[in-house]
Amino acid sequence: QVHLVESGGGLVQPGGSLRLSCAASGSISSIVYMGWYRQAPGKQRELVARIGSGGSTNYADSVKGRFTISRDNAKNTVDLQMNSLKPEDAAVYYCNADLVLSTTGLEYLYWGQGTQVTVSS
Repeated sequence: QVHLVESGGGLVQPGGSLRLSCAASGSISSIVYMGWYRQAPGKQRELVARIGSGGSTNYADSVKGRFTISRDNAKNTVDLQMNSLKPEDAAVYYCNADLVLSTTGLEYLYWGQGTQVTVSS
């Protein structure tokens, strides 16, 4: 069984910063990529940022220059540093990981439970 556990969400004023963290645990052989999605009320889930095993990154246009994703391959964790937060950044943020199971050697996609980010003055 694999678990992704997010932390770091909360309430912040516009222009403030938050750092989200996600830890993957279980029978994991390797992680192909880890990333963050978000979903606001009434909207579909969207990709925020993703980082591959080799360190390559992808960001949504709306967060480029403000958010930074990083990864610790040895610890199977990923962080999202969010700066200059805007009200439109408010959403539930979900960690996801494309990983290889040590028990089967097969690749699967997993999701965390989500952490709430509220941006309000």
